[in-house]
Amino acid sequence: MLSKLVVIGVGLIGGSFALDLKRAGLVGQVVGVGRSPENLARAMQLKVIDLAEQDAATAVRDADLVLLATPVGQMDAVLARIAPALPRHTLVTDAGSTKRDVAALYRKHLGDSLDRCLPAHPIAGSDLSGAAAARYGLYEGRKVVLCPLPETSADTLARISALWQACSAHLVVLDAAEHDAVFAAVSHMPHLLAFAYMNTVLNRPDADTCLALAASGFRDFSRIAGSHPEMWRDIALANRDGLLEDLRAYRAELDSLIAQLQQADADGMTAKFERASQARSAWGKG
Repeated sequence: MLSKLVVIGVGLIGGSFALDLKRAGLVGQVVGVGRSPENLARAMQLKVIDLAEQDAATAVRDADLVLLATPVGQMDAVLARIAPALPRHTLVTDAGSTKRDVAALYRKHLGDSLDRCLPAHPIAGSDLSGAAAARYGLYEGRKVVLCPLPETSADTLARISALWQACSAHLVVLDAAEHDAVFAAVSHMPHLLAFAYMNTVLNRPDADTCLALAASGFRDFSRIAGSHPEMWRDIALANRDGLLEDLRAYRAELDSLIAQLQQADADGMTAKFERASQARSAWGKG
C-alpha cells in the first residue's frame, strides 16, 4: 500500500497507472505534477489525481513512489529538480520509451540511492495524450518491460513489480541496451516511418485530393503519425544509434523493392510480399 504516489506527467500512461492502483486500493493519495494547469485541473475533475502540484520538488517530499511519466527529453530537468527533495525511502521509476539514457540520468542525479530506482517501460502507447486519455484497465494483458540497474535492490524490484501486476500487466525483464535495440526496430522506427510517409503525402501537389480519397489502408498505416511530436523527437534522439542502424536496413529493403519494380520482377516481389504477409499473419494470431 502506497500512502502517496506522485505522477510527474499526468497523461495516458501515468494517469492510467494511478487509476488502476486506486481501484485496487493500493494507494492513499495521488499527486499529479505537470506544466499545464488546464491538464491538471482536468485530471482532478476526472479523479485521476487527488491533488495537483506544479512544483515537482514540493510534490515528492513525502512520497512513497514517484513515477516519471514525462517525455524522456524532460527527465533530466525533472530529476535534477526532485533529487534534493526525495526522502530516502522513496522509490523512483519511469515510463520512458528508451532506457539507456534514463538509466544514465538516474546515475547522474540519484547516484547515491540507485537501489531504489527501477527504469521501466509499459507497452501501452497510443496517439492520445493528456489526462483525459487515462483509463482503467489500460495495462490489462499488456507487457511492461523492467530494466533493473545493477544496483536496484530486490525489494525495489519486487515492490514495483507487484504494483504493475496489480494493473494486470505482464512483466518482462531486459537490460537497458537490449531494450533499446528491440524497441528501435518494433516501436520507434514505425513512428518515424509514419511521420515520413505522412510528410511524403503532404509534399505532393495533389495532397488535398489524396487525403480526401484516402481510406482504410492510409488510416491504418498513418495512425501513429498523429502521436505527440515532442515526445517522439526526444525518443528518436535518445535511441539515435539503434534507429540509424534500422533505418539503413529499411532503406536497403526499399532499394531492393525499387530495383524489383524497375525490372518488373514479379517473382521477386511475390516472394518478399509472401514472407512478410505470412510472418505478420502468424504474429497477429499469437
